[in-house]
Amino acid sequence: MSLLEGIIGPIANLIDKIIPDPKARDAAKLELIKLQGSQDMDALRTQLSAVLAEAQSADPWTSRARPSFLYVIYVILLWSIPMGLIAAVAPDKAANIALGMNAYLNGLPEPLYALFGTGYLGYTAARQWGKSRGTEK
Repeated sequence: MSLLEGIIGPIANLIDKIIPDPKARDAAKLELIKLQGSQDMDALRTQLSAVLAEAQSADPWTSRARPSFLYVIYVILLWSIPMGLIAAVAPDKAANIALGMNAYLNGLPEPLYALFGTGYLGYTAARQWGKSRGTEK
């Protein structure tokens, strides 16, 4: 299965589920087929191949960078559990912690958030593609 087939098949299935009108669904699939030979599809293929090359790298710093970044984000999100407990015991301390965290997170540059979103989606797409090829579990 080529990379192109691995992308088009799931998107076509998604179109079937999202668009109830048969005419609109067929039009969307026709646009997808047109996209298949376009420069946009070539660009998408290039981007996915770069993500896959990073994920399959023998260098542990390269291959684990994206998942490690996700783990950091998960820890930040899970911090809400102890914050809830702190708020129950000492609401003023929890408010001060929250103010400090908000100030810190608002201080981070917007491109960092875009990088997280791109990395998360790229990692997810690469994992799914690897699973569909049978190279990953």
